Amino acid sequence: METMNRVKTSVLIIGAGPAGLTASALLARSGVDALTVCRYSGTANSPRAHITNQRTMEVFRDMGIEERMAALSTPNRLMGNTTWMTSFTGIELARLPSWGTGIDQRVEYERASPSSMCNLPQHILEPAILDAARAVGARVRFDTELVAIRQTKDAVYSTLCDRLTGEKIEVESQYVIGADGANSLVADELGFEMEGHRGIAEQVNCWVEVDLSKYVSHRPSSLYFISQPGNSFWIGSGAWICVKPWSEWVLLFSFRSADGVPDLSEQAIIAYARSTIGHPDIEVKVKAVSTWAINHMFAKEMRIGRAFIAGDAAHRHPPANGLGSNTSIQDSFNLAWKLAMVLKGQANESLLDSYSAERQPVAKQVVERANKSIELMQPISSAFGFSHGQSVETGWDSIAELRGDSPRGRQRRKQLAQALEGLQHHFNAHGVELGQHYTSGAIVGDGTPEFKPDRDPELYVTPTTCPGAHLPHAWVEQRAKLVSTLDLVGRNSFTVVTGIGGQRWCEAAERLAAKFGLPMRHVTIGPGLDAEDVSGQWCSLREIEDNGCLLVRPDMHIAFRAMVISDNPFEDLMSAMGHIVGKQLISLPRVASY
Repeated sequence: METMNRVKTSVLIIGAGPAGLTASALLARSGVDALTVCRYSGTANSPRAHITNQRTMEVFRDMGIEERMAALSTPNRLMGNTTWMTSFTGIELARLPSWGTGIDQRVEYERASPSSMCNLPQHILEPAILDAARAVGARVRFDTELVAIRQTKDAVYSTLCDRLTGEKIEVESQYVIGADGANSLVADELGFEMEGHRGIAEQVNCWVEVDLSKYVSHRPSSLYFISQPGNSFWIGSGAWICVKPWSEWVLLFSFRSADGVPDLSEQAIIAYARSTIGHPDIEVKVKAVSTWAINHMFAKEMRIGRAFIAGDAAHRHPPANGLGSNTSIQDSFNLAWKLAMVLKGQANESLLDSYSAERQPVAKQVVERANKSIELMQPISSAFGFSHGQSVETGWDSIAELRGDSPRGRQRRKQLAQALEGLQHHFNAHGVELGQHYTSGAIVGDGTPEFKPDRDPELYVTPTTCPGAHLPHAWVEQRAKLVSTLDLVGRNSFTVVTGIGGQRWCEAAERLAAKFGLPMRHVTIGPGLDAEDVSGQWCSLREIEDNGCLLVRPDMHIAFRAMVISDNPFEDLMSAMGHIVGKQLISLPRVASY
């Protein structure tokens, strides 16, 4: 009879990609016993995702690793000249300032966050998160594959296999997080339903080394699109994604299997790379080649019983907008503190329902946005005059017309300008990146009308302290140093934010923490207080009076707001916390002692 090792843990995390490793690090920081397993022998072995947005950098800031991540990345100033051209040596057709680097967008991005977007390829990102997780005691085990999983009302039972020894391991956990990618066994076995469809386009990734500095250093970017006659794919004849300026790249191109599988030999990849560079003899080294398919799928729910799904297990979409790894990391940032509170007895299990209520709409939004952004690429190809199967001569005649002095040429240049403007929703969708507004049982409404921004919510971030919103960023001064309001909150704790006259809110937070063992602290902002609003930025954003109160969750979203101080701040704050954690917190009357 086969013997099997048996292990118990509070949380089993399946998958060690961006979502799984972030969950592992955050749970370990909270003191939660968790085990992370991954079927592969290590972290990502190729660049894959690369755009890292401000909200994700804020998560890393909360984790204490933002500076390291920035040091490993290509900075934002080298990301923004998204360029379309016939080849690197050929004709430049269009250029679009992207990722907040344009004159108009730069102010918006800097105003919204203390962190900068950067280009951080996944094979560099994941080892850094793994190091951070292990530094706080996380257990991460590679070469360990999930082969079966089931759950009861009391526990989750997972069968793992050590891929090196063949040993079977039975894990009993209180909860499981399925962060096991687009082919998630957790999602399939535990009945998570997906909406959408698979395989809407077929892609090839070619990771190569080639020095393109002479062609791009004057127009630095993370993305260059090659558009040539006879090709109307959304990425044209190929997209060159910068991995390491300006010598390491991913060449991404599309194919139709109906036309036959492309030759992916090293010789063929080098020839194709040279054709899109426009240099027949340039030295190219092929590091890796892989194929994959674009999906349009999102989970209908992200919690079933004791199981949760995060990352690509829950949302699968094309790379447009650079949302993939960002959304994955932010899933875990939403979930980890909730699991920690429940496991420590600080919250009822009902708090966990808010994970799906808050993140599933985000999953749906990013999938739909990314696929719409692919559609927005088609007008660019049309403006260039390219179509699938056209002759090379016809294609070059179309480019000549686009650049020529004729009524048709002028009309087509206007068409191109309109197509580029439409791509703002692809390359500068700041509101999609930062504008998540949650509605769930972990948010306490304050009776004010539903927040409705007055600008396009996908393009712009409109700061608000309405419950459910992310705490607005403002620079304040603390101990002779400028810090963000985001630096005053988070880090595994609820935070009461108030100002002059709000001392009773602070006293209430202290009493709640002491009486009920809740993770709570407080901070005051104003003249002579914990932090000083030296430039008036916070005053213009807070939407409450000096003595009002914001209760900010560990993930920096606002859970409760009081516009002014109330008659009984302790009771009000206790009621709000009780609503959030799903427990009735009762303040017993004080009994006189004799």
